[in-house]
Amino acid sequence: SPQQSNGTSSGATTVAIISLEAFAGVWINAFIICVLCIGWVRKKTLNSNEKILLLLGCSRFWYLCISWAYSFLSRVYPNYIYVHTILQLTVFFHTFFNYSSLWVSACLCVFYCIKIANFRNSFFNYLKVKIDRMVPWLLLGSGILSLTIGIVAYDVADKPHCNNHNSTRQGNFGKARIRMDKHFFPSFFLAGFGYAASFMTVIFSALFLLFSLWRHKHKMQTNSLTDLSMDAHIRAMKSILSFLVMYSINFVCLVLEMVYVTQKRSHMTFLIVVFQYAFPGLHSLILIFSNPKLEKTLLKIL
Repeated sequence: SPQQSNGTSSGATTVAIISLEAFAGVWINAFIICVLCIGWVRKKTLNSNEKILLLLGCSRFWYLCISWAYSFLSRVYPNYIYVHTILQLTVFFHTFFNYSSLWVSACLCVFYCIKIANFRNSFFNYLKVKIDRMVPWLLLGSGILSLTIGIVAYDVADKPHCNNHNSTRQGNFGKARIRMDKHFFPSFFLAGFGYAASFMTVIFSALFLLFSLWRHKHKMQTNSLTDLSMDAHIRAMKSILSFLVMYSINFVCLVLEMVYVTQKRSHMTFLIVVFQYAFPGLHSLILIFSNPKLEKTLLKIL
C-alpha cells in the first residue's frame, strides 16, 4: 500500500542518514584514539587532558558503533535484535557509553575551567594545584555513575521480556514486540537527573571560564599590556562557547527524546535522532581543532 511504501522509504532514508553520521563520528573519534595512543606509546605517559580525551574518544566510538548497529538491525532485521538478553545487553552498553560520554565531556569542561581560569580564591588555587591528581578520580566516578545507570536501564529493559516470554515461545513475534513505554517512566527521573547534572556542570564551568577570560582581557586592555597567552585565551573562549551551544542543543534533544519516545515515526523523533548521531562527531571535531597536537596531525594527514 502507499502508506507502507512511504514508511519503507522513510525508514531507508533514516538508516542512510544515521549511517553517514555514525561512520563519520566513528572515524573522527578513532582518529583521536589513534593519535593519543601513538603518543602514549612514544612518551610512555599521558597528561590529564589527553587522558580525558582518550576516554571520551573511546566512549563515543563504542556509543556510535552500538547505536548504529541497534538502529540498523531494529529496522532491517528486528527478529534478531528483539530477543531475550540481546536487547538488554544492547540497552545496557548503549546507556553506559552514552552517559560515560556525557560525564567525561563534563569532566573535560571542569578541567579546562580549573586549568585556564584565574580567581583569587584559596580553594580555587588548591583545585588548580591538585586537578591533575583529581582527574583519575573524576573519570572513575563518571564510570561508576554510568555503570549504575546502565544497570538500571538493563533492569527496565528486562521487564517487558518477562511479560512476553510465553508469547515469544509460541512464535507470535508481533504480540511479543518490545514496547517498554509503560516501563520507561520509572527510569525517567534517573535519566533526567543524569542529563541535567552533566548539563549544569558544563554550564557553570563555561560561565566561570568565560568570566575569568573576560576579566583577564579587560585587565590587559586597561593596563595597555600585551599578553602572549591572549590568543590561547581567545581560542579557549571560542571552544567553550561552542561546547555550551552544542551541549544546550543536545540537552534539549535528550529531553525531547523522553517526551517523544512513544512516537516512533514522527518528524520530531527523526530530527532528534539526526542531531544525536551528529553530536558525538561534531563535538569531537571541535575538540580536534581546539587541541594543537591533534589539529597538527590532522592537517598533516590531509
